Amino acid sequence: MPVSDPISDFLTRIRNAAKAKHKRFDVPCSNMKIEIAKILKEQGYIGDFEKIEDNKQGLLRVSLRYHNGKAPFDKITRISRPGIRRYAGAAEAPRVRNGLGIAILSTPKGVLTDKQARQNNVGGEVLCTIY
Repeated sequence: MPVSDPISDFLTRIRNAAKAKHKRFDVPCSNMKIEIAKILKEQGYIGDFEKIEDNKQGLLRVSLRYHNGKAPFDKITRISRPGIRRYAGAAEAPRVRNGLGIAILSTPKGVLTDKQARQNNVGGEVLCTIY
């Protein structure tokens, strides 16, 4: 069954797998999901990920990490949706929990965190926040 918002589906799968204490989960692969997974891995929210070829679009296998049985994030929220797109300039890039969390933006320079977007002085679509 086709999904109308694949990014939201990816974030929901992360949230549900963490709540159910799964070690890993699979999701249909796309370049945007790979870029989001890279940022989440760099920031320490997920353990690792790999692309698995299946003669179709491929699968993205994401491994989660836990600290004392608890996921390293409390909330992961989709901001910009297909029906309501949210954009922010470099100066207006959201600060999540006063810098304790991150916002992920899709910019002309690629998928960046809010801090990287401010450093590069570039704005874009605010995809999600995580803290």
